[in-house]
Amino acid sequence: MRLLPRSLFGRLTLALLVGLVLAQLLSASILLRDRGQTLYHSIRADLVARTVGIIHLLNALTPAERGRLLPLLSTPEMPIRLADSPIDVQTSEGDRAVEAVAKALRKRLPTKNPVRVALWNPVVVERSAAAMHQRHMRHHGMPGPWAYLHGVDLSATGFLIQAQLEDGQWVRFERRIPDSLLDQPTRLLLTLAVLLVSVIALAVLTVRWIVGPLRTLRQAAEALGRDIQRSPLPESGPLEVAETARAFNTMQRRIRSYVEDRASILAAVSHDLKTPLTRLRLRADLLEDDALRERIQVDLDDMESMVGTTLDFMRSSEIREDSQRLDLMALLEGIRDDAHDAGWDVTVSGTINSPLTARPLALKRCLTNLVENGVRYGDSVEITAHDDGSQIRIDVVDNGPGIPEALMDKVFDPFFRIEGSRSRHTGGTGMGLGIARNIARSHGGELRLRNRDGGGLHAQLTLPR
Repeated sequence: MRLLPRSLFGRLTLALLVGLVLAQLLSASILLRDRGQTLYHSIRADLVARTVGIIHLLNALTPAERGRLLPLLSTPEMPIRLADSPIDVQTSEGDRAVEAVAKALRKRLPTKNPVRVALWNPVVVERSAAAMHQRHMRHHGMPGPWAYLHGVDLSATGFLIQAQLEDGQWVRFERRIPDSLLDQPTRLLLTLAVLLVSVIALAVLTVRWIVGPLRTLRQAAEALGRDIQRSPLPESGPLEVAETARAFNTMQRRIRSYVEDRASILAAVSHDLKTPLTRLRLRADLLEDDALRERIQVDLDDMESMVGTTLDFMRSSEIREDSQRLDLMALLEGIRDDAHDAGWDVTVSGTINSPLTARPLALKRCLTNLVENGVRYGDSVEITAHDDGSQIRIDVVDNGPGIPEALMDKVFDPFFRIEGSRSRHTGGTGMGLGIARNIARSHGGELRLRNRDGGGLHAQLTLPR
């Protein structure tokens, strides 16, 4: 199983997405922690201010007046109680929040008012940590992550502040941590999600824009194999893209020049050979030995055939014919009718759904070579067409002797013939299959050969749409 995408676009996109998601998660954790700590500090500052003010007020009142005023000062978030002695609770030494609250209170209160500060977990079930946990689960669905992310200790539900008044009475403040501190910050999370989606979309578009020239270059390379005369790539865009396009166009010009030079040289040589061949044929006609004259004429016929097929092979490597919409079924049926006129047993079956853009004469030559090859070494040929919408497959099957597996690729080489089953006189010059494959590849397709299980050769031509 591959963990990385195979395409450059997929790998760049994956790398950017992983980096963006990790960066966004880190940013979100920092923002949420800062948010929680800011709320925490705000609550602590409010707690200190209210506590100091209430203590100063209570110091100025009599015990009776305190009892009447205390219900007005208490709130659900911070109940206030009077007591004769402080509650013995476990201190929270080392807790920075507790130390900060205690330090602020002692700084603003007279030294004669002792102050005790601790994190608070009331014994009353209603205000117990378990009850708070259940309440938070009921209202918000998940308690822990936001609290821990904010740096809040869920083992405590608030602060317990105990201060002794000037007359010796103690006042107790129970400041609870509000549920809002533990709420999921929906709006902030939504904002971060929108930002993440926007950045991801921008990253995908940017990667597609960067990889686009590579896709264009790949398409141009594929088209070059089918048409050496294709239009050059535009040498525009970023510097690296323009230089790559320029190098590709230079390569195309050199290949085209090489192919044209090779074709010109071979065409000139083949043309020049016709003159001495003609003279040799005239001289052979003057020979009195009929057997010798016949053997010489056979050799001359072979030489002329080789010259002609060499020119045909070179023409099959060039693309001079314009492509057009072609009814391939009509072409196959025409080849079948021509074969019947020549006395060959050829059948056509299958369907091709729509026309194919191709070079008609070249494609007809490719298919004719396959049919002639099958008829030459077998009694009959069956042609079957298949069309799956993305490519066309044409199977040409004969009932001949087939080809040894070791020579299956060798038969495409120019002038290669298999001795015994395919002689010079029955097998031609050995150029037909090579020409057929050149034409198939010039259309972006392929020609493959394999032996049939029941005997015979199966030639499969595939053409992309």
